[in-house]
Amino acid sequence: MIDLTRNEAQIEKNAKLCAQQDIILPTFAQMADPSLVPEKIKEELKGIGRDEVHSRNLFRVTWENEPVESGGGFTGINYLEIPPEITGVPARIIGLSGKYFPTGAHKVGAAYSCLVSTLVTGQFDPEKNKAVWPSTGNYCRGGAYISRLLSCKSIAILPEEMSKERFEWLKNMADETIATPGSESNVKEIFDKCHELNAEYGEGVFIFNQFDQMPNTLWHHEVTGPAFERVFKAEAGDRSRLAGICLSSGSGGTLGSGTYIKKNYPCAKVAVSEALQCPTLLNNGFGAHRIEGIGDKHVPWVHNVKDTDMVAAIDDEHTMRLLRLFNEPVGRDYLASRGVKDEVLKRLDWLGVSSICNMLTAVKMAKYYELTEDDVVMTVFTDSEAMYTSRLAELTAERGAYTRDDAVADYEMLQQLGIDSMLEFRYEDKKRVHNLKYYTWVEQQGKTYDEINAQWYDRDYWESVYAARDELDRMIVEFNNKVESYR
Repeated sequence: MIDLTRNEAQIEKNAKLCAQQDIILPTFAQMADPSLVPEKIKEELKGIGRDEVHSRNLFRVTWENEPVESGGGFTGINYLEIPPEITGVPARIIGLSGKYFPTGAHKVGAAYSCLVSTLVTGQFDPEKNKAVWPSTGNYCRGGAYISRLLSCKSIAILPEEMSKERFEWLKNMADETIATPGSESNVKEIFDKCHELNAEYGEGVFIFNQFDQMPNTLWHHEVTGPAFERVFKAEAGDRSRLAGICLSSGSGGTLGSGTYIKKNYPCAKVAVSEALQCPTLLNNGFGAHRIEGIGDKHVPWVHNVKDTDMVAAIDDEHTMRLLRLFNEPVGRDYLASRGVKDEVLKRLDWLGVSSICNMLTAVKMAKYYELTEDDVVMTVFTDSEAMYTSRLAELTAERGAYTRDDAVADYEMLQQLGIDSMLEFRYEDKKRVHNLKYYTWVEQQGKTYDEINAQWYDRDYWESVYAARDELDRMIVEFNNKVESYR
């Protein structure tokens, strides 16, 4: 699960290296609640850009960054409610925004969680190991950035058909970028490249595979889950009910926040979205699609399937059409004519393609369960339009300039969204999806038969993952003290 085996000699060495680079590590408690960040560090951040390569930006791995490009503090969780004038449903749909994390996406949280757990245990040697970040997009960006902040070498791996913005950004951040064949749905090719690197470099590389790294889901359980809860409490009225959490399958990490919510709000449902063009969870399907960042053709090792209540397959054509509706001036003008307020319109660029997918899942859940204005459905707006500007240009080249007629048609498509391509999981449905892990992880990736069974039958398995947070925080504090002693 999460290996906390210590290499004391390497811990000392890592602490000395961090002292030389003036690196201080944030704890999970500080990422979940930035009010715990020392005032001295808050003062330093006032002079640092949000995306600047500066180790103090490790403390900006939180949902609570001030929404400015430089010098911001911690001003509360960034979130956006999508009103009924857009969704067509009375239920309140609220998404946490990843736009104001360093790199513009929340994946830096999972990347930091994975790397820091090996740094403070001495399992990772920054002078010998290159950190390898296999991804379908934002995770390898986050991994390359966190590696730079921690003075580690990095290799980013992502499919060659991902957006230009991702590759352009990686040119200046990763030490090496490897483009694997295919698109978003070609995850196995990424895994194959990792095996090739292991065979070629051996201990010279350290593979941080987000799909099987338990610190990924730990970060979301301990940081994203409480963020959902705080936003709900801030927005809840006397009759409000937290009805559900909607998250794309992706690496499975964000679903850890769903487990947190279900423990605290037992009636809440967790819905997982995937592409209709590649409906792996829905009906063991396969294919290619355009919803960048959500992964497919397998079930992530870190996905606790027992806590999933529903799957919704989202048509990638719907996400691309709404990307235009939300960002083209003609589209926004039409939304304004439908009563959407300016304060919402100017924030619709907070939603990238996978964010729109999550929003559509929330709409479908609200319709499926016939939710009312007393119900709140929450989701994550993983990244923003900034990662897909080239896609908008491609759509214009392919389909022509966006017109009012296009806006009307796309808006009506959203209003008429149905509850097709959905499945509410029975026990046997959950077990079917869990069993799919066997073919990827046991047969191909070296996981054990005993552990896949433990994930399903051992009631303590997942809790032991989340219980590692307290020990990791203790180790981070101890590590920081060592760093201070070497200054």
